[in-house]
Amino acid sequence: MLIDLRSDTVTKPSAAMKQAMFNAELGDDVFGEDPTVKQLEEKVAAMFGMEAALFCPSGTMTNQIAIKAHTQPLDEIICDKICHIYNYETGGWAFHSGVSIRLTDGDNGRMTAEQIEELILPDHDWLPNTRMVAIENTVNKGGGSVYSIEEMKALSDFCRAKGLIYHLDGARIFNALAALNQKPEALHGLFDSISVCISKGLGAPAGSVLIGKKDFIKRSRKLRKVMGGGMRQSGILAAACIYALDNNVARLKDDHTKASQLAEILQELTWVKKVLPVQTNIVIFEVADAAGVGAQLAKEDIRVQPFSPTLLRMVTHLDFTEPMLARAKELLIK
Repeated sequence: MLIDLRSDTVTKPSAAMKQAMFNAELGDDVFGEDPTVKQLEEKVAAMFGMEAALFCPSGTMTNQIAIKAHTQPLDEIICDKICHIYNYETGGWAFHSGVSIRLTDGDNGRMTAEQIEELILPDHDWLPNTRMVAIENTVNKGGGSVYSIEEMKALSDFCRAKGLIYHLDGARIFNALAALNQKPEALHGLFDSISVCISKGLGAPAGSVLIGKKDFIKRSRKLRKVMGGGMRQSGILAAACIYALDNNVARLKDDHTKASQLAEILQELTWVKKVLPVQTNIVIFEVADAAGVGAQLAKEDIRVQPFSPTLLRMVTHLDFTEPMLARAKELLIK
């Protein structure tokens, strides 16, 4: 039994999701003629209380489009040192937008208004313009750590008072909402833009949605095109995303429970030095030699993701079943 815990991106579409894709009504989305894409965009925008939305292939693209649409060269973004935008998007903020980044050292990736305020630059010729704050919720490298609604609102109030754009990298925002026992409407009015990924815990094969005001999304459509994201009959993917939103949100707490159970096992093992607090579906733990431990686990048919020379990550997901959990526990203890 192969147990793949490298990421929640490894999920495969279910038979029912494939059927939804097969039945999707299609058109050319670059011409604005794919009805299933329109349905998805309207659905996600309404869920989060935004005016409009744009369907894209990936969360990296939605984040990078947001940065480009909100900024101009010589601007600067504030985010945390372990956030996805800074660590895993190939320096796209510099490549696409000509902006710089200033980093906080938050609590497992969670920034505070006080930390951000320290990094806002004065208006001098020799300094970039502080323009945008980007948070990630949940924080991947923070072990799936979660900003509370109150924390997100406090940052929203701060950014408005300072005239800063406030963007949410919501790659796993539904995991965060599940952990908080909240629905998307709890975020209404907080952000200038949100990137919502549907190919992780929700199990779609691909796809993220960028949401914001109508003029922002209009600019973003052009940017999507120039970045090569203008897909054609993309309703076949949008249908999978609609199915995921309709059927796979409520079950995210099952993934969180499994992650907590894995963390409990790891905390008892002598070869594990530390386990980050687990709030959602990500378990990050410290060992002496991540590559060596990862290779040993692979021999036992458990795939994990090295995160540093000493850190390993496990991510639970809808294809990680109860029998797999039981088997993983056996192999870890052995």
